[in-house]
This record gives sequence, structure tokens and C-alpha cells, in this order.
Amino acid sequence: MTSVADPAMLQRRAKEAAAPAATTRDIRLDFFRGLAMFIILCAHTPSNFFTSWIPARWGFSDATEIFVFCSGMASAIAFGRTFDRAGWTLGTGRVGYRVWQVYWAHLGMFFAIATLLAAFDSFGDFDKTYIGTLNLWKFFADPGPQLLGLFTLTYVPNYFDILPMYMVILVMMPLMMALSRISVWAVFGTMALIWLFAQRALLDTLGLIDLHLGFPAEPWSDRKWFFNPFGWQLVFFTGFALMRGWIPKPPVNMWLIGLALVIVIANVPLSHIGMREFGFDWARGWRIDNTGLFNKSDFGILRYVHFLALAYLCWAAAGDGGARLRAVGSGLFSRIWGGLLKMILKVGQQSLAVFVFSMVFARLSGFVMDQIGRTTWNMVLANFVGFGALIVVAYSVAWFKSQPWRAAK
Repeated sequence: MTSVADPAMLQRRAKEAAAPAATTRDIRLDFFRGLAMFIILCAHTPSNFFTSWIPARWGFSDATEIFVFCSGMASAIAFGRTFDRAGWTLGTGRVGYRVWQVYWAHLGMFFAIATLLAAFDSFGDFDKTYIGTLNLWKFFADPGPQLLGLFTLTYVPNYFDILPMYMVILVMMPLMMALSRISVWAVFGTMALIWLFAQRALLDTLGLIDLHLGFPAEPWSDRKWFFNPFGWQLVFFTGFALMRGWIPKPPVNMWLIGLALVIVIANVPLSHIGMREFGFDWARGWRIDNTGLFNKSDFGILRYVHFLALAYLCWAAAGDGGARLRAVGSGLFSRIWGGLLKMILKVGQQSLAVFVFSMVFARLSGFVMDQIGRTTWNMVLANFVGFGALIVVAYSVAWFKSQPWRAAK
């Protein structure tokens, strides 16, 4: 009889736990991450009426969940293979290299936007001070300490907190991969425990607020990063675990579809659109009394439940491998959809570069709208110009990454 402590058996179990479920990208991953990039651009453009109808207004979760979840799935493919092929040390090294890239993307984005806002204030006489629109007064009034904080990530103004959150979650990946060699249940337990200690409202109720996990966002107050990575890691590693095969692929059946539909529909009365369009005024009191359940900063549990239900419906609707997303036939509509699909997929594939550009473009677009005035038609035009710009950036970045000069004679 084989001993439980038999090294050969333990090694075999570790390999089984570490084995990925997928080694190629599913087009659903890039499609929904591409859609998230367009939604994020709309959401960050100041006074954009498109934001009144984005998915976030229909329920608790929004495009941020899409971005983080899909990033987890993509990371399972990109980094998981390195851990499997080259081992934990080199896998960790590759993750560290990606963190390094995201860190400099974060700094570059901050300086680009801060410079853009300063240029508006320096070269024009406008009704508002643009550095104040992102609360950058302290940075420009006393740049020395803020530069130190910026580079050490102890000064993270709102609007600039998504990439720091992503970096910290990436840093957790080697830990989760190591735990997976013991048991996937160790991974799930760690995910849940970290998430619990990120829930400020829950810890406050239990009298354990001093144990709240979070990073300071500025040295002159007790404000923490808006996007708490210890809360948001739950949705990232859910996507990661699904792609690794640690969580089995959910079956598509009418019972699960019905349950997911009930959850999504039940969210509508509690949503902004439910209150604004359907007159569910009672929901305002409920939301005030239960903020911790759907708190965006710490990633409240109702955001997670709503997102999983919505993600399941989208996953089922898209078909196995995204079969229903692909254009079929030869009609005009099919050709148009095929072209749109290619562009959306390209945006999803180059999400980091597209995201950074969109954050800069959103401030520029908002400035232009301030000067010419917002009407329905010019705001629609501004949004679609922005969408086109994201597509151009995605294709440009993909072209540079392909290094075409290597093939040139």
C-alpha cells in the first residue's frame, strides 16, 4: 500500500494541480476585454452621457471586473506556461518582469496626464483649473515628497490606482502557484482569507478594523488605494483558476442560465438605472444601509456574485470557444461584424497599451468638450473618435510587437 507521504505520489499530485486547462487564447477572452476597454474610455471621459447606460449602471459589477477577470485568465495562459515549463523561480522572474513593465507604464501615464493638465492651465484661461479635476494640487504645490510617494506607490491619486492594484495582484501569483502544488484548496482558502481581511465594513462591524488590509494612497491622510488589490485579487484569481483548470468549466444548462438570469435581473431594482428609470426609490435607503456588500474599493461580495452570473451568461451566449461570436455566411452584415470582431479582439489583445492611452485620451476629450460645449451629437462623435483611436493604437502596438524589421531584407 502506498504511503500518503510517498514523494513520488506527492510529486504526481503537484503536477496534476499545476497542469493548465488551456494553452491558447480563447477569443471570448480578448472579445470581452476589448469591450471593457471601450467602456473604460467612456467611463473616464468627463461628463460623458454614455456613462449613464454602461453596464455599471445596471448592476453592481462593471467593466473593471471584466478587465481584472480576463487579465487573470490571460495570465494563466501567459505566465502559467512559464511556471509549468521553466519552474517556479523562472516563472516568478517572468511575473516580476511584467510588474516592472506595468510599473513604468503607470508612471508614464501619470506624468503624461499631469503634464497635459498643466499645459491646459498654463496656456489657457479657462473656467476651471484642470490640475484640480484630478485633485493634483499637492503634487504641483509640493512636488518633492509627492515624487517620492509616486515612485514608492505611497502616493496614488484617484484615477491612477488601477495599474498599482494590478501590480500587487501579479506579485501574489507566485504565491498562488506555490500553494497550488500543495492543493488547489490551499489556493482557494488563501484567496478567501485575503479577501475577508480586505473588507473594511465587515472588519469594522467585528471590531477588527485595525486588521484591514490596504495600502496608503497619500501621506497627509488615512485614505487608502481606491482599488484595494487584496479585495480585487478574488476576481483575478477566479479567472486564473478557471483557465488553469483548478475550477472545472461550468456546464451550460437551463438551470444555471435561469439562476444567472434571476441574479442579474434582481440587481436591476438596486441599480442606478433601477432608481433613475424605473422609480425604485426604496433602493436608495437599502444601498446606504448595505454599502459594504457592494463596495467597489474593497470588492464587496455582491459585486462578485453579480459579475459571476453575468460572466456565465456571456460565456454561454458566446458559445464554445466563442463560436457564436465568429461571423458566418457571406452577407453584408456578416462581413461588417467580422471586421468589427477583428478590431475588438485586437484591442483586447493589446489591453495595457490601449488602457494607458485611453486614460490620457479621456482627459483630452473632456477638455475639448469643455471648450466646444457638450451636445448629444458632438459627444457621440467624441466617443466614436475615441473608439477609433483605441483601435489605431491596438493595431500600431501589435505591428511594433511583431518586429517587421526583422523580416526586412
